Amino acid sequence: MKNLIRLTGASVALSLAALAAPLAICAQGANASLPLKHKAEPTGTGITAADLISRLYLYADDSMQGRESGTEGNLKAVLYIAGEAKRLGLLPAGDSGTFFQSLPMVKRQFDPKSELHVDGGKATLAMGTDFLPIARGPVRDFSGTESIFGGTWGDTASYITSEQAAGKIVVLAVQTDAVMSGRLRRPTFPAGSRLGTAAAVALPFLELLPPQFRPNPAAPSIVMNTAPAGSAPAPLILYVSRAGAATLMGAPLDSLKPGAAGKPVHSTISHTESPAPARNVVAILPGSDPKLKGEYVAIGAHNDHIGIRGAGPLDHDSLRAAHAMRARLEASAAGGRPTAEQLAAIKVNVDSLRAIRPARPDSINNGADDDGSGTVSVLEIAEAFAGARARPRRSVLFVWHTGEEKGLLGSQWFTDHPTVPRDSIVAQLNMDMVGRGTTADVPNGGLGYLQLIGSRRLSTELGDLVEAVNKTEKHPFTFDYAYDANGHPENYYCRSDHYMYARYGIPIVFFSTGDHIDYHQVTDEPQYIDYPHMAAVGQLVFDIANAVANLDHRPVVDKPKPDPNGTCRQ
Repeated sequence: MKNLIRLTGASVALSLAALAAPLAICAQGANASLPLKHKAEPTGTGITAADLISRLYLYADDSMQGRESGTEGNLKAVLYIAGEAKRLGLLPAGDSGTFFQSLPMVKRQFDPKSELHVDGGKATLAMGTDFLPIARGPVRDFSGTESIFGGTWGDTASYITSEQAAGKIVVLAVQTDAVMSGRLRRPTFPAGSRLGTAAAVALPFLELLPPQFRPNPAAPSIVMNTAPAGSAPAPLILYVSRAGAATLMGAPLDSLKPGAAGKPVHSTISHTESPAPARNVVAILPGSDPKLKGEYVAIGAHNDHIGIRGAGPLDHDSLRAAHAMRARLEASAAGGRPTAEQLAAIKVNVDSLRAIRPARPDSINNGADDDGSGTVSVLEIAEAFAGARARPRRSVLFVWHTGEEKGLLGSQWFTDHPTVPRDSIVAQLNMDMVGRGTTADVPNGGLGYLQLIGSRRLSTELGDLVEAVNKTEKHPFTFDYAYDANGHPENYYCRSDHYMYARYGIPIVFFSTGDHIDYHQVTDEPQYIDYPHMAAVGQLVFDIANAVANLDHRPVVDKPKPDPNGTCRQ
């Protein structure tokens, strides 16, 4: 989901300010009665708050180490999911008769002393301060090559030709608003694409990365390595500073036209790598109709999160209090944009927090809502289907995708390499962050609040069916379609796993209870989840999946299908 610029660790351990009165409430959270730990109890076939509490406290526990894709914590998480799928009697639908579909991911670590020597050593760019290498496949040697200005990232019509790019460092301009709105996914220039012949592609992107999302140059990264053996590697991606980009070209980028020659570069970039196992979990509940059981309603969530905070622990309560006060400012400010002076005034009375309870340093991003909530909700839905008296006519395909946080990698891999025929999937229902949505999180939130995205973008019939099923619920939701608007700056339609299905023309519905102060923070923990709300969302998704699975026809696709390899634009 979206990358928001939040306060960093240096901002939260400060002294008294006038906004400190509600600190006790901020520190305790919306569900002050919930404990920090909870012993799991056996689950049943009903979709209940009690079941979800048992599941999520286990799944978002510190022992899962933040579930970063390609790490031991994520492997532990997917073993739990697969174990539950087996216990429920679901059929394995991964690789070689297992519940797992493996992704070709590796742990890569660059030498932090790597440098780029420009124009015969007249200037030196240092890794970490001037550039960061982002490699997603084999790394090409580009020592002793030249720079060239290649156009503007995302505007493929502006790109230079493959012949011009061949073997060079292609420097692209970056439109800040396109990056910050999320309209551009992570940069990829595969071999065979227009810039795929380049040795490296440099993007003046470094200043756009909030500190908490900037890779630690000394830390290893988990990346996808999809290049077949013996194939030409894709260009190395370089996030460079604006000054670094100007140094490579010998001039500011806004003064250049595509094809302009830059400076020669000598690189000392080197790296090591090792396997980093990462897995989707795939399971099937067979349908009851012999004629329709070969078709599938897919239900999914992402099993990964962002792991352990590389910069070290933060104090849980002071961080949460500072973020709560910032959210209050954003809600009250015109256009949701507090002034710099207002933001600078946010300070935390740490003494008041310590009067409530001792400091709780924390470095594990537990991801209870993102997307522990979706993951365990899909398990609850699977248990409800498995325990139902009558099975639906079509089969139900459950996919817990890995690598969503790294650029929708697991869902891209599954839809590019499906373990069932891709055209047999009649719809996909995606759950990502479905555990919040109270008035503390969303101004118009509450038990009936739910964001719906993409439900009519490919199939009007599917969107209408969702509305019809909702009216039959015990507590119908009020759907918030605001984030589904064409051109919405958050671009949510393109930013979770459902889009990897939609790009192939599979109708989707994306369910979310929205953003909140704990998004991508160490404070995203199970005690802040609204479990009755979450259970209601799970019941709605179950009922929609059951309705689609029992239709006598596939949901009609009456909207244009996108280009599977094109850039997503909401």
